[in-house]
Amino acid sequence: MHTGCPLCEAAGGVPVFEGPRWRVIRAEDASFPAFYRVVWTEHVAEFSSLSAEHRSECMDIVCAVEQVLIAALQPTKINLAALGNVVPHLHWHVIARFEADSHFPQPVWGVRQRAVASPEGLLRTSLLELDARVAEALAVRCQGSFPSPGGPARSLH
Repeated sequence: MHTGCPLCEAAGGVPVFEGPRWRVIRAEDASFPAFYRVVWTEHVAEFSSLSAEHRSECMDIVCAVEQVLIAALQPTKINLAALGNVVPHLHWHVIARFEADSHFPQPVWGVRQRAVASPEGLLRTSLLELDARVAEALAVRCQGSFPSPGGPARSLH
């Protein structure tokens, strides 16, 4: 744990699933309800600080979350980002984007393009169902896929 780091000290959103070296949370962003983060447990700032094996594992988890969002929501686009300028703790953003969302085609941190009365209305499923689908996909990926010196993977909802 790194003192003063919000991702070391708190979940960083709604916990969805935890693996031995990472966790997946759903960010609580009213404008973008299908916004997930893959957070590496160890406090490292850069992706290249991970071993090749751990980089592969991290990207496999990012890909698994992306695939669930595509299958469940059929978004216009998925945005992936690992900026870490404000919180220098390795985490990947996985965000489902829709032509009718408030910022499209701008980035989620860009200028709002339109008002959207109910961003959750853009989704084809409830957030709880979406969280369950993400957790299920990660559980399947974790079954024998990764050694677990940090303990077993588990669903968090």
